[in-house]
Amino acid sequence: MLRGFLLISLLFTIAIIAVFGFRGQKSTGSPLEIFPDMVRQMKVRAQAPLNFFSDGRGPRLPVTGTLPIGYEMPTPKTIATPAAITATVEALQTHPRVGFSVGTDYYDTGKMANNWGTGIPLELTRELMERGQQRFNITCAMCHGATAAGNGITKQYGLATVVTLQDERIRKMADGEIFNTITNGKNTMMAYGPNIVVADRWAIIAYLRALQRSQNAAIADVPEDHRAELEKQ
Repeated sequence: MLRGFLLISLLFTIAIIAVFGFRGQKSTGSPLEIFPDMVRQMKVRAQAPLNFFSDGRGPRLPVTGTLPIGYEMPTPKTIATPAAITATVEALQTHPRVGFSVGTDYYDTGKMANNWGTGIPLELTRELMERGQQRFNITCAMCHGATAAGNGITKQYGLATVVTLQDERIRKMADGEIFNTITNGKNTMMAYGPNIVVADRWAIIAYLRALQRSQNAAIADVPEDHRAELEKQ
């Protein structure tokens, strides 16, 4: 028993010397980190130097031509000739406005006077529909599903409050009210106004209307030259 006590005392003494015996010494070597976790990260810290670049600066200037999302390129100052004015108008009509809600018109709010308006304030083109499909699949499909039936992946994991956008109430809802819901959110749905530019919100609504029609189509919606084939089936 005495031998065990002496052995324990010796080990305890060695441990104390190992932990506290070398305190105060300085070394230029890197410390031994058994579990560094995320203490050392290869990233740029704000206003911190970085040896990766020759000038030693971490923060870098934006790439030439970079624009913050939601802002438009400033139009160059040109002589106000009729040709220049026509070209500017055509450019604005061809390229929808890119930005977040800044005005009080129907385009920015979805309201006509004090009521929700109806109609897509952008030209319904194939490009607009494809953009709406892309944005819908990125932003909306995980909750509402690829066909807007309310069966997205989040509902399968317990988010039971997701509604189907194929419901009769939603199909009859004004476009402006849907725009407002996307912008400001509703119930458990977060506001997407700070993340989705105005033109993309209208593109999503345009694509949603196409989805609703595809899932609730009648025989009268089929062109006459194809209607006979469906009636035979």
